[in-house]
Amino acid sequence: METKWYTRTGDDGFTGVLGRGRVPKYALRPEAYGTVDEVSAVLGLARAQARDERVRGLLLTIQRDLYGLMADLATQPETATRPPWLKIERLAWLEEEVEALDGEVEMPKAFIVPGDSVAGAVLEIGRTVVRRAERLVARLSHEGELRDDTPLKYLNRLSSLLFLLARLEDRAGGADHFTLAAGD
Repeated sequence: METKWYTRTGDDGFTGVLGRGRVPKYALRPEAYGTVDEVSAVLGLARAQARDERVRGLLLTIQRDLYGLMADLATQPETATRPPWLKIERLAWLEEEVEALDGEVEMPKAFIVPGDSVAGAVLEIGRTVVRRAERLVARLSHEGELRDDTPLKYLNRLSSLLFLLARLEDRAGGADHFTLAAGD
């Protein structure tokens, strides 16, 4: 049996969503889950570059969560036949991880200029892509196109965690201080 790497079903500019139906590829829903897919890819790059074993483990767990989040974003509420993939307990997990790292990372006195380590810079890219995804998911939520607000909250907490992980990677990469936008 030969595997096909393409289906041709998207050649008309439409894509399937979970449940039933097809929507334009440029519609808000595929834009949102596509941006979360981009986040996962960036976090994979960060994980491949990370020096801190704990950071690598956290990133893999987050990437796995993002697959559930993407499935939830791809599900139209009116055709949902099962509970959400991303469980609300994952929010508590993110908050616990942020609190655990709070004592290890000092809050900077100014904006940080990314680039003190490769993995830290990649995590900052990931953080900004998460913020873009959050804006798209907020729009889905405000338009009543989500079953619940767990994906929106997850992305909001995730950006905070990625900021902290970037600082850990900067330190693991040898930065003894953070490069600040204004003053050191």
